Amino acid sequence: MITTTKPAPEITRAGSAPRPRRPLRTWFIAGAAYLVAIIFLLPYLEMLVMAGRPNNELGQPTIFPSHFTFSNFTTLWSGGGLGGSIGTSLQIAAGATVIVLLVALPAAYCTARRRFRGRAVFLLLVLATQMFQPAAMLVGIQREFINFGLPPTLSLIVVNAGFNLAFAVWILNAFFSSIPVELEEASMVDGLGRVGALVRITLPLAAPGIVTALIFTFISAWNEFLVALTLSLGESPTQQPLTVAINNYIGEYTIDWGHLFAAGLVATVPVVILFAFIERRVVGGLTAGAVK
Repeated sequence: MITTTKPAPEITRAGSAPRPRRPLRTWFIAGAAYLVAIIFLLPYLEMLVMAGRPNNELGQPTIFPSHFTFSNFTTLWSGGGLGGSIGTSLQIAAGATVIVLLVALPAAYCTARRRFRGRAVFLLLVLATQMFQPAAMLVGIQREFINFGLPPTLSLIVVNAGFNLAFAVWILNAFFSSIPVELEEASMVDGLGRVGALVRITLPLAAPGIVTALIFTFISAWNEFLVALTLSLGESPTQQPLTVAINNYIGEYTIDWGHLFAAGLVATVPVVILFAFIERRVVGGLTAGAVK
C-alpha cells in the first residue's frame, strides 16, 4: 500500500502561515487617503514655515528660510497679549456650549418623546432659524446688546448659543428618537422616574449625539469672527476674542505676517486637543443610524 503525503505549507520565521498579499485596490485607496491628508496639511505647514521665517526673508522666493526663528511665537505672549484673548475665547466657547446643551437636551427630549400638537411646526421653526445669517442681523444684535448694557463677553456667549441651538436640537432629537422608549418604560417599572430614566438610561445611550453637538458648538463659537468684531470694538486686545486679536495684525498699510501666521497656528491648538480627545465619539455620532 502506497501512501502519499502532501507537502507541508511554507512556514515563516515566526512559525505562522504567510500573510496574504494586499490587493492593489487597498494600496490605491491608502495612497489616495495620504494624498488628501497632505493637501489638507500643506496650508498648516506653510503657516509654520512663514511663522519661523525672519522678517528680512519674507519676500524671498524660497521654500525654506536660511534659518528659523521662534521670536514670533514668544512675542505673542509678551507684547501681543494673546493669552488674554485665548482666555476670552475659551470663556465664550465654553459658556455658549453649556447654554446650548442645557437648553437643547430637554427641548430635543420633549419633541422626541411627546407627540403634542404643533410639534412638526415647532421643529420647522427651529430649522428655519438656521437660514438667518449673522451678517443680516448684525445691526439689530449690536443695538440690542448696547441697550441691555451687557459686557461683550456675555453678549457673545448669548449670541453664539442662539446661533448654534437649532443644530443641537435637531441632532439630539434624532438621537433620542432612535433610542427605544421601552428601555425607559422598563426602568420606570423598576422604580425610576422620568428624570431618573433620562439621566441613567437615555443620556448615556445618546452620548455620541451629545458629544457631536458639543464639539460643533464649541468650534463654531471659537471660530466666530463677524459678531465678535462688532461687539468687541473699543475693548483692549486682551479682552477681545482670539479671532479679533489675530485680525489686529492686519494694519491699514502693512501686515505683520510673522505674528499673523504664528497666532493662527496657536489658535488651532485648543480645537485640535479637544477633537483628539473625543474624535471617536464624534465619528460615532455622525455615522450612527447609517447601518440598520
